[in-house]
Amino acid sequence: MEGRCAVETWAEFGCAASTCTAKVVFTVGAEVLLCAGSDEVHVFSVQEKKLTAVLRCPGPVGDLVQSDDKQLLYVACDSGVYSVNLPSLLPRTPDALADDSSRAAVLEISSDRLAVGEEGVCSVLLVGAGLLTLSQRDALWWLTLYKVPVSGQSPASSYEKLTELSVPVVSAGLHADTEGDQKRLGRRPVLICVHSSDEPPPSSSSALSSSSQDGHYRLEPVLFKLLFGVDAALVKSPIILCGLPDGRLCFFPLRLPGLRVRVLHSLEQPVVLIGTSVVTEPDVGGPQCLVAVGALGRVVLVRTGEGRPDLGGKVAGFTEGCVSGPVVCGCVDRERLYYSTGSDLLALDLPGGPAERAGPGRGDAVDHGEDTSTKTAAAALQSSVSLNVCRVIALAEPTHNTAGAVELVGLSARGRLQRITLPNGGEDTGLPRLPSAQVGQRVRDLLAAIGDVCERASVLKSNIQSKNQILRHLNQVLNISFLLLDNKNSGEQLPVQEKPIRCRAVTRWSRLLQKDSLNLTCVLENSSPYGLDRGWRFSVTVFPLSYSNAAGVEKSSRTFSFPFLHLHPGETLEVSLPLAAAGDTSFPVTLSCSLIFSLNSLLGEEEASRLLASGDSVKSRLGLDSSCVSLALDTLTVDWLDALQVNRPTASHRNMTSQPTDSIQAFLSTRQVRWSGRGEGRAESAEREQYSASVRVSSELLSATLALKTPDVDAQGPEVAPPSLCISLLDWLLSQGPGGGETGPRGDAIARGSSVVHAQGPDGHAVKLTAKEVNVGEESVEKAEGPLAAVEVQVESSSMAAVCGLHHAVLRRVQTLLQRDPEKAASTLRVERLGLRQTLQRAEGLLQEIQQCRIPEAFGVSRGRMTQSLLSVYRQLRENPLLII
Repeated sequence: MEGRCAVETWAEFGCAASTCTAKVVFTVGAEVLLCAGSDEVHVFSVQEKKLTAVLRCPGPVGDLVQSDDKQLLYVACDSGVYSVNLPSLLPRTPDALADDSSRAAVLEISSDRLAVGEEGVCSVLLVGAGLLTLSQRDALWWLTLYKVPVSGQSPASSYEKLTELSVPVVSAGLHADTEGDQKRLGRRPVLICVHSSDEPPPSSSSALSSSSQDGHYRLEPVLFKLLFGVDAALVKSPIILCGLPDGRLCFFPLRLPGLRVRVLHSLEQPVVLIGTSVVTEPDVGGPQCLVAVGALGRVVLVRTGEGRPDLGGKVAGFTEGCVSGPVVCGCVDRERLYYSTGSDLLALDLPGGPAERAGPGRGDAVDHGEDTSTKTAAAALQSSVSLNVCRVIALAEPTHNTAGAVELVGLSARGRLQRITLPNGGEDTGLPRLPSAQVGQRVRDLLAAIGDVCERASVLKSNIQSKNQILRHLNQVLNISFLLLDNKNSGEQLPVQEKPIRCRAVTRWSRLLQKDSLNLTCVLENSSPYGLDRGWRFSVTVFPLSYSNAAGVEKSSRTFSFPFLHLHPGETLEVSLPLAAAGDTSFPVTLSCSLIFSLNSLLGEEEASRLLASGDSVKSRLGLDSSCVSLALDTLTVDWLDALQVNRPTASHRNMTSQPTDSIQAFLSTRQVRWSGRGEGRAESAEREQYSASVRVSSELLSATLALKTPDVDAQGPEVAPPSLCISLLDWLLSQGPGGGETGPRGDAIARGSSVVHAQGPDGHAVKLTAKEVNVGEESVEKAEGPLAAVEVQVESSSMAAVCGLHHAVLRRVQTLLQRDPEKAASTLRVERLGLRQTLQRAEGLLQEIQQCRIPEAFGVSRGRMTQSLLSVYRQLRENPLLII
């Protein structure tokens, strides 16, 4: 495939890899060792083209290095460095390979293979018979050298610490985020060993036989002496060169006494790559250039240059430039730099390489005496060429195949192990050029790639639009939530008409299949500036405050949920639900109305779970127990007045004119009715005993709150309420629904000129509501002041439950009148003269009787006696009602 890069995928691991800790080690012709930032090390056989083993380590793998004889593998984890003997773990016999042909062996690395128990190890390097580790502890970088034991000794006890050096951590932010945890490092430090090219390679190692192998690099003697000193060059000491995440290039010689770490240069950005390259041809004396690359694209080239004759004639020249970043990973192959930005793989001819030697008029970039050549070298760093391979996050050292083409082994962000074969170009053209016969194919490939990019861009655009729509929807949900929560947390109870989103209800009786049932219509009004869109639903919970004594009837709640699509500002939503059947006495009933928004309908279960896991403050404020946002709106009450079936008056009733009822006659009639039902052991009377209760409200309060005309005042007599006040009060009591809802024109059920309403309760018993005008305090008041005019509402029925329920309902509604009318300073003297103080004292006495009735049966009080006493107290309270002024 001359002129084009060939990409062959060897294996897919199916998981995203980390760009900071991923590493690939390629052993030529044998195996590929790689770690992707997890706790596993994968061993891939190049010959068999399959994954042969997976080493599962005790923690996330930070770095790994293989011994010179390829027998031992050192793996750096958070808890230390582990030594693994690969040949003893991997199957080598043909039978074992045949048995495990379709499955990789999973090997657990136990604690007994711990070689160095040092925490926070970031990088490891083998130098001869020593193992060098780089870790961070206590705001210091620690370089520790251990002696590697000979074969046969126990790894846990034979690794002896030889020396230890420290370098202070420069970045305070890096120290705060990474102390004791290598996973939080922005990038793994780079640790290599540099040898002088005139140093003979050790007989027991072939690591120095090539330009670079397992982190070992060679450099020409002159540049080696200029950079690291004459003493290190004389004793031919290996130089440990370390690139830290803060950008410093630090070094120290291994064989000199009094070891001290020195700073060679600073890139001022995390160091990604350190290597060597060839500047001149033929390659005499070894590589002549030291290359360092930063994460943001800064490149430093260190070469030998011509200096002033009085200073020795030779100096180490530093040339700085920038490439298109960010740089995720890279490697150097003689005169060429290969690096990945995460989105593309690029190739760059280093200054002094074949491209520069072929260009006419280009000077030596390392000559600091000539600014032109320095600028030329810096400009040459901008001439990167794309290899059209994307998402590479780790590269092994480059190799060459039998045809002379460069081969790169890399790991993609999606966990794919790939072999990238570069085109074999001529030396005179720098990077390879396409033959004319393949130009058409290249154009078609580029057009296809453009089509793929356009398709991906279209998908990304649609995803962005979808995300924006979701964000707008979530913003609207938060606005509605905070609007309702602010009103709730302000402590002030707003009137129903002023709430931004409010509820009201209307009750109606209906008949179906000869059965009567009470239905409830809830109206949701959106007066806020926000619309309620997809995902919202209206929830109503019905909870009876009382329950029937019948067997098998339990006090339970019911919840009705009504999803809807759109409810724009100013619109209303009406929903209907069954409330009770005929004969049901579970009144009053509480209605809890709320708005519920489901995050799953908008984000999906996975995104909603991630949002709930990360937003504790928002979750606690919005009350997120699950993936739903629940916002309480109103709490409504449906009482006996709402459940009445009012009888329409006949024609004769409409023509009747009501006359004022004599107070004494009414009182005697009530007593006679009550007396007819008493007397234990008597026969039942023809008519059932009638129960009654009454409520008195001052005419002044009714005139002020019901918006009626002021009553006329006669100077010679007491105040007299207007003739329509009783009828208006009954009409108001029957027309007010839960939450301010109007039940309809139920005033037609009141006979013209009559203040009596006949109706049927939900339990089926007949009830009668009577409103009449009374004067309070006629016996005990002076003529100059006069009594108070009031309206008495009396409830009569043969059902005790109906009388109690209606009495409670009338009192609850009259309380709303007191909230409407502002407080007025009443005459204390007049109140005392009206005998109200005596009434209060009588009520206190009744309270003591109630407390005595609460004595349990254990003290000798029977349940029947307790019931009779409570009933007697209740009747006295009903017969002598307090005046509501």
